[in-house]
Amino acid sequence: MSVLTLAGATTHELEGTRFTSLATPRRGTSETAVWQVEIAPGTPSTPHSLTREEVFVVLAGRARVRIGDAAADPAGPGDAIVVPAGVELELANAGEEPLRLLCCLPVGGQAVVGGTTFTPPWAE
Repeated sequence: MSVLTLAGATTHELEGTRFTSLATPRRGTSETAVWQVEIAPGTPSTPHSLTREEVFVVLAGRARVRIGDAAADPAGPGDAIVVPAGVELELANAGEEPLRLLCCLPVGGQAVVGGTTFTPPWAE
């Protein structure tokens, strides 16, 4: 299968954030999971890390990103955000419009939140 339609994608909602699984193992990928994230204005950020490098590309809106101990940086449409494995990330909507991002994570990558490690359902 080479074309995975948006119409066939699964969507997950979590506290003001929508995750749409675009290309994931359940949809036939074996190496890379790709999903779209939409964060509503005012949605609080959840600090977390991942077991593999994660890459985001901002599609629309304005992001505020803190990676590790660094100060938060702004990111806008077309900007790529690269998060090393094992480094804490906070990503928030810094604007008045929905923030949309494309996210890529190697298959098998897991999230770590509050000491709990799990595979996000939108990456399965």
